[in-house]
Amino acid sequence: MHRILLSLSALLLSLLITSCNSESNDESNNNYPIKKVTEGIYYHQGVHQDPSEQNIGAVANVGFIIGERCVAVIDSGGSYLEGTYLRQAIKVKTDLPVCYVINTHVHPDHIFGNAAFKEDSPEFVGHEKLPAAMAARQDFFARVFKETLGAAYEGTEFISATRTVSVDKPVTLNLGNRLLTVTAYTTSHTDHDITVLDNKTKTLWTGDLLFMERIPVLDGSLSGWLSTMEQLKTLDLNYVVPGHGTASSDLWQQGFENQIRYFTTLRDEIRVIINDMGTIDEASQQVGITEQNSWELFPQYHRRNVTASFVQLEWE
Repeated sequence: MHRILLSLSALLLSLLITSCNSESNDESNNNYPIKKVTEGIYYHQGVHQDPSEQNIGAVANVGFIIGERCVAVIDSGGSYLEGTYLRQAIKVKTDLPVCYVINTHVHPDHIFGNAAFKEDSPEFVGHEKLPAAMAARQDFFARVFKETLGAAYEGTEFISATRTVSVDKPVTLNLGNRLLTVTAYTTSHTDHDITVLDNKTKTLWTGDLLFMERIPVLDGSLSGWLSTMEQLKTLDLNYVVPGHGTASSDLWQQGFENQIRYFTTLRDEIRVIINDMGTIDEASQQVGITEQNSWELFPQYHRRNVTASFVQLEWE
């Protein structure tokens, strides 16, 4: 029965992703389309949906970088099943081994595919605070997503970082004539975000420090994330792969500007309500309404962002 359900999930994912990713630059591998960003860099673009059994949790951008010696995976997918699809896509492109699986942060759509790469014996790389974040949320994630993902959850494991990156002390990984710089940040989207820079092509993987098209979700610090975004938007880059949405050479700076506008709007409007002795309920009803047509999934996550921001700002 499990095999039948997994096959059904794969078929549904195939139909869903094919319809959502029909651009001419897709390099499709059966039912899991892979897009080429630039030389040796590929990603699968997640759909703008909440995780479900039908989309097997494939809602975030995941992908890989190929060097002369080995391959680095950047986020592994939203389920074990997606992780196996990503690994198969890598094998189509190269026979080189996977030496690193880099998790940009703890959210399930970025880490649940880790177990698919266990037999490659890679180093699992993440922020110095990632192990603690994973340990703290593991029971909750397992309970919720076992139900949410259904058969697609089968095989999913919590595999934490075996190599960590400290804030203000980037780590360099060598894939063979291809150096990656992994940088850890103070609390922003979460308290354990990292980015991955391919120095050869000046391609930056932002994780969820950047959302394109889909509404960003605050799980860290409003002021910290605003500060990090201001820093990242000034970098000299050729390509950017966001945590969600379209990778590009020319849209990413506007993407940061859009996020900065959104969270600045929340901050400024919440401060007015707080100064007028207003309540968090008033804020959730009033704040940021001008942004509602600018983001996918706005109804699902906007009020959560307002609530999280209000709690932080009332103690400024």
